[in-house]
Amino acid sequence: MKIAVLSDIHGNLLALESVMDDIQKNNCEKLLFLGDYALAGPEPGDTVNFCMSFSKRDNVEMIQGNTDEMIANYSEEVFNNVAKNAPIMANALKEEANTLSKHQIEFLRDLPAQKSLTIDGVKILMVHGSPRRNNEDIMPDTPLEEVEKMLSGVKEDLILCGHTHIPCGFQTNTRQTVLNDGSVGRPFTENPEACYAIVTTFGNGGFEVEHHFVKYDNVSAAKTLATRHFEGADKLAHMLIHPTHRHF
Repeated sequence: MKIAVLSDIHGNLLALESVMDDIQKNNCEKLLFLGDYALAGPEPGDTVNFCMSFSKRDNVEMIQGNTDEMIANYSEEVFNNVAKNAPIMANALKEEANTLSKHQIEFLRDLPAQKSLTIDGVKILMVHGSPRRNNEDIMPDTPLEEVEKMLSGVKEDLILCGHTHIPCGFQTNTRQTVLNDGSVGRPFTENPEACYAIVTTFGNGGFEVEHHFVKYDNVSAAKTLATRHFEGADKLAHMLIHPTHRHF
């Protein structure tokens, strides 16, 4: 079975639609979404609606990302905490909290923080950041010993995460696999293409993983983002063309 793993869409509907086309071409039978659906993208509302429609399908599993939680629990205190290190993202957060509908925000609020499931004999844990926290980074240069500490108490064979927008993976000394699937809507690598992962299972508990990069019209997406009504939207738009920084 082929399982598509995608996360960090961040309101980029054009990127998501292109990834969904690629998922269909690859004959993926199940889709796992790891969170961050709306914040700081060209079309947050339409993207959330798209995800809400997919959430009703039997072959789809979804969890909440850290920015989904922030939108759902938005307050002046949340804004100020984000603004300390990422003022433009704080502006985007305020905009999403004030413009997404009550129904859309409830959808983000009600998503589970983590989800454990078994597919084709493979025990899978879906998280956004790490099993410890939804905003903890698992990066390509994270020491293996630190990754293994994050997995303390985790029994699953395959741990799926996102959050950093940088694809990577680890094989631990406990024979567990950690897969960071990158980002659909806001890549933070030199390659601005949308990124997701495919897990192929073999029916006996075995599996293999592979990252997929998908071209989309990031110029149009950037133009749409640049017209949004919060300070710094133009800088976030530039990042869709030339990714250079994780946060603003």
